[in-house]
Amino acid sequence: MPKFLIDANLPYYFSLWNNADYIHQKDINDEWEDEQIWQYAKENNLVIITKDSDFSNKILLKEPPPKVIHIRFGNMKMKEFFNTITAIWPQVIEISNTHKLVNVFKDRIEGID
Repeated sequence: MPKFLIDANLPYYFSLWNNADYIHQKDINDEWEDEQIWQYAKENNLVIITKDSDFSNKILLKEPPPKVIHIRFGNMKMKEFFNTITAIWPQVIEISNTHKLVNVFKDRIEGID
């Protein structure tokens, strides 16, 4: 059963997230609005992985589920994105276990309770 829901604004073909723990929004319905994504993640106890600040803002006012991992670096080439995420992903997951919001910057990771 998936643990993470990847928002449509993130790459679909991404080997790091190509396993049973991850489901991409495109595999469910890539036309869903944010509220539908939120509700689906909440009902299925999934962590939302996104670049969309709307989810970060919402979790600050709510209690999980869902939790949110907000990838907050700007546009970059796919190879750089992959290398950056791959290098820090184990730490991101570890922080997400104890925090409702994880902000992932290019130079640091922040967990928010």
